[in-house]
Amino acid sequence: MSWFPKITETFVLYEMKALEELGARVEVFPLHRQPPGPRHPEAAAYEERAHFTSVASWDVVRANARCLARDPGLYVRTWWKMLSGTLGSMKFFFGALAYIPKCVALAERIDALGVDHVHAHFASHPALAALVVHRLTGVPYSFTAHGSDLHVDRRMLGAKVASAAFVVAISRYNLEVIVQECGEHEREKLVVIHCGTDPSVFDARSEAGADRRDVTDGGRSLRIACVASLEEVKGHRFLIEACRLLADRGVDVRLDLAGGGALRRDVERLIAELDLGDRVIVHGALSRPDVGRLLAAADVAVLASHPTRSGRREGIPVALMEAMMSGLPVVASALSGIPELVEDGRTGFLVPSGDPQALAERLERLVGEPELRRRMGAAGRAKVAAEFDVHACAGLLLEEITRVREDATVVVR
Repeated sequence: MSWFPKITETFVLYEMKALEELGARVEVFPLHRQPPGPRHPEAAAYEERAHFTSVASWDVVRANARCLARDPGLYVRTWWKMLSGTLGSMKFFFGALAYIPKCVALAERIDALGVDHVHAHFASHPALAALVVHRLTGVPYSFTAHGSDLHVDRRMLGAKVASAAFVVAISRYNLEVIVQECGEHEREKLVVIHCGTDPSVFDARSEAGADRRDVTDGGRSLRIACVASLEEVKGHRFLIEACRLLADRGVDVRLDLAGGGALRRDVERLIAELDLGDRVIVHGALSRPDVGRLLAAADVAVLASHPTRSGRREGIPVALMEAMMSGLPVVASALSGIPELVEDGRTGFLVPSGDPQALAERLERLVGEPELRRRMGAAGRAKVAAEFDVHACAGLLLEEITRVREDATVVVR
């Protein structure tokens, strides 16, 4: 992965944990160490034993010298393939320049550890790193394509898919994007495996939340939870504008925003401009236990995702899964893979992205209707338990990895 342990990437952390519970030995190779800040409690053990590598280190220099001396042709061809393949994209070209030396050192360590399979999260730099390791060691690899890593810049996606043993799409929507980009002949290599959440964590909290909502609901009040990093693609401005509309209609609306990010000042400025300072709380980044408590206090969870001007868009947000597992109805944008999780009218509501008016109308529908919220919450919890359980999803990933180990013909160096 690019950064570890990144608090917003719970799907990476808990997938690794579930894989180990299934008997796999997991080694962690981040491209960067996440700066100091909030961490999920379970990340500590993985961070302690993760294989962090600095590009500006003698270990990296020596590893590259050894690789060059051992097989100069392979070393030079790998550099050429990565740089020529990323030419035309500043992000990927300069990323390749920075990461290739580090990946050579990672490849040496992976080989020494006897790793059987490399899996990367994100089709961008992590998948490129896995491709470099594969070329240098012959160890088969796979990667998971999520959201913006697939939708913004697909540089070298065809080469990454062609060399991979298999490729995971987190949604059917993403799978079709990859087929359109790489060709129908690659379809058999693609598999949909959802990111998941842990039912034992959020389901336990949902009971307390359901009790609170039954007792305190009365009149036109609504408490909303939004767990999302403060960045453009999450569409916070549309949710905040919807809250202003609800307040103008006489709804006693309260909004809890959990997440850090570059747009915090912009979000706080909009809250002030719309005179919502007494209704909206910006909590910053929260650990999973704190997120659980926030969800338990809410009536509904919202994610007003919206494509950015650069083309960034959601995959299937794990935050919505966690809210549904907590027994909450959800209101979310009808884009990308989100309709594969949220069933409109059954587990919550889908609305057009970028439309605060439609968002406010759907939220107002839930005001003062505890039975509707309970029914949608129960259906959502069942949906996530059946299709988005992290243990089951990790089991599917392990089945694919095991298949690769048993069929060496899928590995092409």
